[in-house]
Amino acid sequence: MSEPEVITLGCRLNVYESEVMRRHAREAGLDNAVIVNTCAVTGEAVRQAAQTVRKLRRTRPDARIIVTGCAAQIEPERFADMAEVDHIIGNAEKMKAETFAGLSTATSERVLVNDIMSVRESALHMLDGFQSHTRAYLQIQNGCDHRCTFCIIPFGRGPSRSVPAGEVVNQVRALVERGYFEVVLTGVDITSYGRDLPGTATLGKLVRQVLKHVPELARLRLSSIDQVEADADLMIALGEEERLMPHLHLSLQAGDDLTLKRMKRRHLRADAIAFCEKARALRPDIVFGADLIAGFPTETDDMFENSLNIVDECGLTYLHVFPFSPRKGTPAARMPQVPGNIAKERAAKLRAKGSAVLSSYLESQRGQVVDVLIERDGNGRTPQYAEVLMEGERAHRAGTIVRTHIKRADTQRLVGEAAS
Repeated sequence: MSEPEVITLGCRLNVYESEVMRRHAREAGLDNAVIVNTCAVTGEAVRQAAQTVRKLRRTRPDARIIVTGCAAQIEPERFADMAEVDHIIGNAEKMKAETFAGLSTATSERVLVNDIMSVRESALHMLDGFQSHTRAYLQIQNGCDHRCTFCIIPFGRGPSRSVPAGEVVNQVRALVERGYFEVVLTGVDITSYGRDLPGTATLGKLVRQVLKHVPELARLRLSSIDQVEADADLMIALGEEERLMPHLHLSLQAGDDLTLKRMKRRHLRADAIAFCEKARALRPDIVFGADLIAGFPTETDDMFENSLNIVDECGLTYLHVFPFSPRKGTPAARMPQVPGNIAKERAAKLRAKGSAVLSSYLESQRGQVVDVLIERDGNGRTPQYAEVLMEGERAHRAGTIVRTHIKRADTQRLVGEAAS
């Protein structure tokens, strides 16, 4: 019997969910099966998912191909029309062991996608480990109650729902006992954590509970946050807890107030700048990443310049840039569009700016001594998530933290060796 294969497209939450599905498929005895966990953040992501399926069928003609994830949830009919696909399962169904047990029978349904908006709970799945990852991802929240005009994801993920803090703490402790030095808390909108739970649970309170009750955890990292929703306890933890990594990826999307309003975001450029200044005052070594969309509908040259300038005003280091592409079913798709070539040109300018600020940051790390979490092939990550290539004759085991002297930097990563 062959191990079920899982192909993960998209976000860090998908990485976590892929491991849950891998376990369910293995326990269900699915043989010669490939699960494609798709993304739907853009139309291009859905196209790439379909392309991945077609390629799979050519290379694995006898395999059972199962498509799931946000693209399958939002556009099940698209994949149902593909002869290459054996089964389509929704985002809620993919997390259930009984779904995979059903797929192992001859009478299983081809399409199993239900109403995600009716889901009200987010169960925590205990995992033994993560294939090919030296850090563990832990889902603490799923879904989103916001309605940004460009985003289709709430219709793929459903309403916001949180995992109780006690379950999160227990899973973090179990992951540490299995040898993980770093745990990443992830979800769709993790700064909304706790609103659906009894009491006054928040992301910041959860972070402080994890660090308090699992003192042996070396590193705790957060995935993307909506900075306008950062609560007081999160800022306290950032300033006081060294084990909370000094790297935050922000859901900025734009740096122009009118664009932000048309996106239906909940912050203005001044709010983003103020947040970064406050966080940096609390944690001087912090670095920020950010999602930015270029060429949003109605964006003028001047509006784009505001987004370009916010990179310096917020002091961003890692940019995740998207040229806007209209997503069917969203309000932004009905707005006056910026020509595609202009959106791509603006995205290229943002990426060039991103390369420059990253290069400058990496150069500033020359001569520093930092702790590096070794991943694979002599590479690792600093607390600020900078990639490090380890030199020297000494081999370092993946999953260990090595005190490292940074010797130099190239355009994308640092180069260092174990400190004596």
